[in-house]
Amino acid sequence: MNKNNVVVIGAGIVGVSAALWLKREGHDVTLIDKGEPGMGASFGNACVLASCSVAPVTAPGLILKGPKLLLDPNFPLFLRWSYLPKLAGWLTRYLSHATDKETRRIAQGLTPIVGDSVDQHHALVDGTSAEKWLQESTYSFAYNDRAAFEADAYTWELRRNAGFVPELIEGDAVHEMEPILSKNIKLLALMRDHGFIQDPGAYVQDLVKVFTEMGGTFVQAEVKDFELSGGSISAVMTDKGRFECDRAVLATGVWSKPLMKKLGINVPLEAERGYHILFKNPSEQPNQPIMVASGKFVATPMAQGLRCAGVVEFGGLEAGASKAPLALLRKKVRESFPHLEASSEEEWLGFRPAPSDSLPLIGEVGKSGVYAAFGHHHIGLTGGPKTGRLVSDLISGKRPNNDISPYDPQRFN
Repeated sequence: MNKNNVVVIGAGIVGVSAALWLKREGHDVTLIDKGEPGMGASFGNACVLASCSVAPVTAPGLILKGPKLLLDPNFPLFLRWSYLPKLAGWLTRYLSHATDKETRRIAQGLTPIVGDSVDQHHALVDGTSAEKWLQESTYSFAYNDRAAFEADAYTWELRRNAGFVPELIEGDAVHEMEPILSKNIKLLALMRDHGFIQDPGAYVQDLVKVFTEMGGTFVQAEVKDFELSGGSISAVMTDKGRFECDRAVLATGVWSKPLMKKLGINVPLEAERGYHILFKNPSEQPNQPIMVASGKFVATPMAQGLRCAGVVEFGGLEAGASKAPLALLRKKVRESFPHLEASSEEEWLGFRPAPSDSLPLIGEVGKSGVYAAFGHHHIGLTGGPKTGRLVSDLISGKRPNNDISPYDPQRFN
């Protein structure tokens, strides 16, 4: 194996995972981010290692249901209407995948990235200072009744096809397992062998410390451009100067789009605005992460309190937080956990990178020596370590065990 000089752009979970695996392979690695490590989407997610999350949002029927859901004040889908003209092209491509054939293709593509998430996180952090944040657990899906569960039969079929079969708990056993839940919730679909990260932001920061202790370099700078020589990367240009390299990894989430344009690739990528509310010093917490189906949010017990994350809003990167998504999330939390009290609440807005076909971009951009590693929608924390390992293997000349053609970063051109 040739030793490379690699610049990894982006210090979220994907970029840090790539940097660590590359360093373990013996490469010289510089990790660059314009902000503090782990402060973007890697900070504000639902904390869950959701190995069973193989079903894209673009399920069959979304084209007909979408407008109705947007207008339903009790459904967690929002649009800043002034942004619609900018969104229209991406949205058309996005909805074109809302067919049975495409949904199954996407699910098959997502499964290798997320299916062994807990094992991939263990491989990344075991024996390091970051392992204290990794917690194995069951991941529960809470439904009002069996009819509500069966209404999700299509999604559960996709999960079963990927090897994830739920254990159903009904009646009094539901509240014996999770006393926090409303009496209206009468069924739990349990996914065993999952996990969560007790503090994703601190987790990523500790991983960066592990990386630098191994001899890696972290630089806080904003990447502006790539310098190519003969069509191949020779340096990364930043506001702090020029960093020579012969390989680069682009893992800046939704901010990867303008840098891909520098390489001649126009990626149909939108910012999916996601929200969470952290309930500090909660009077009660679930025993494990719970997806509440009626509210489409995930509640996770974490180091700082109870984080409830969910809601999808489209409105670009510039606008601040909207009141309506947070109000609906707060309402659904109160309905699901009627006795919950907290000393204070902390709100957060972040931006999930959403390619129009719901599959991440992983692999070399042509023969440029620049490797894409972004576009994970809702599964960044879940799939970050596997993605980082795949990119490290590609740069190190190792052949991946699974087919990576679905993630081809040039598939849109």
